[in-house]
Amino acid sequence: MFSEEELDALVLGSRWVVAHGDGALSASASSALAKIEAVLPADYRQQLQSNALLIGTSRSDNLTDEAPLRSAIRRQRKVTLSYRDLKEETSERTVWPFALGYFEQVRVLVTWCELRQGFRHFRVDRITRMQPEESRYPKSRESLLKAWRTTQQIPQPRFIADRN
Repeated sequence: MFSEEELDALVLGSRWVVAHGDGALSASASSALAKIEAVLPADYRQQLQSNALLIGTSRSDNLTDEAPLRSAIRRQRKVTLSYRDLKEETSERTVWPFALGYFEQVRVLVTWCELRQGFRHFRVDRITRMQPEESRYPKSRESLLKAWRTTQQIPQPRFIADRN
């Protein structure tokens, strides 16, 4: 069974995604929380329902549908995108998306860019068009993520199984 802290973490994380995720992710977080609630014993269900950890509403009314990006990441497919940079200049890129960062104000797509032959970051709200491709990229998502973490000097995350 979940500890009180674990239940708090699940509720808080799910509520954040409901408030700040795009439509599909928000609905999925709400559904997952309902499924968790359905299998909890009555006293834990009451704790979940009366949880006092609150999330503010999203500051952006113009959320980009990120579902195609998440799908491309899961399927390890290339994406051709048109991107408008901070100088309002547009470029077209074929990228290998392998991570999506969720920050307070923006979402950042982490990719390997075929044009630049290197890792690049794209603000999702500046992508003006995206076309998922059928072709897979030649490296695994895991190897790209590991190499990117190394270049950015970001430590590999440690998970519960790794702590023993």
